[in-house]
Amino acid sequence: MDRLQIAFFGATNSGKSTLVNALAGQEVSLVSELPGTTTDPVRKVIELPGMGACVLVDTAGYGDPGALGAERERRSRAVIDSTDIAVLLRSGHPEDDRWVQLLKTAQVPVVEVLSHSEGISEMAANLLPKLQAAQPAEKQRLLTGGLVGKDDIVVLVMPQDSEAPKGRLILPQVQVLRELLDLGCIPVCCQPEGLQRALDGLSERPALTITDSQAFAKVNAILPKDSPLTSFSILLAGAKGDIKAFVEGAKSIGTLKPGDRVLIAEACTHVPDTEDIGRVKIPNLLRKKIGGDLAIEVAAGNDFPDDLTPYRLIIQCGGCVASERLLRSRIRKAFLAGVPITNYGIALAALTGILDRVIIP
Repeated sequence: MDRLQIAFFGATNSGKSTLVNALAGQEVSLVSELPGTTTDPVRKVIELPGMGACVLVDTAGYGDPGALGAERERRSRAVIDSTDIAVLLRSGHPEDDRWVQLLKTAQVPVVEVLSHSEGISEMAANLLPKLQAAQPAEKQRLLTGGLVGKDDIVVLVMPQDSEAPKGRLILPQVQVLRELLDLGCIPVCCQPEGLQRALDGLSERPALTITDSQAFAKVNAILPKDSPLTSFSILLAGAKGDIKAFVEGAKSIGTLKPGDRVLIAEACTHVPDTEDIGRVKIPNLLRKKIGGDLAIEVAAGNDFPDDLTPYRLIIQCGGCVASERLLRSRIRKAFLAGVPITNYGIALAALTGILDRVIIP
């Protein structure tokens, strides 16, 4: 399961930072009597009893009359999309009820705490059981979606280009590999250039081949047409996104016209390289597909436009570091705006003409 994100909301100087520090048992956020001390969300990974690994998020207070008050509130509202449990400190501020409603509208469980009603140590101690009671039930969901089982041979095709992290595998590859081992499968790992040799060395056809989506064209050209094929990004979409919505959204690729606005939405932040999948490879394939240029914009990390209506298509990244709540929130926003949304894996399968060929979990 993803780390639970527990976000603290409340009016300026309602005691959010003090409570976060008390719960964490260390100084996570700067505490001051000056209004607006917390300007950006502050995150701290912590292990909580009965909850496991969590992320505490201290947000900027609302109701700040300063010049940056509106921007601080915007950044705090952006945290809602990825929040699993919200702690709202009531301080008698007129905005308290509005924020409770905002959180409930987003279907976020809300734990309300009366600000300064007791000593901070007591508040933190009393908060923990409330958080434990509010945590969502853990979903036992396989990334491989029941596609493989014990003793199955599974080929993992993992390109190691300039975008690959030095000295390690990317998270989806690690997660899938571990799951295959836990299931008792026999994983065979290679790069696209070594796929044919890997296949030649097998005594039987692999039950499944999982590739990085950007290698779809190379892998499809080598793999026998009756051999099941999917990608890490598609498996992630099936596990914590909405695979049907992504497949449906990919159909709009064929309706794009030169000049249309397309949003590339990344859940992480990284410095792009010349082989970046979201900023280079997918845009180039889109332009080739439609025979012209597009107005392509990138939103990274927690950034995601409030108004999606100007876009003709949204392409979400694989979401390896994103929570299920964040991905489903973005899908819901796209639906409400009437804008099709897909993800890297599904889009690349469609752009290489093999969407009907890949296995959807």
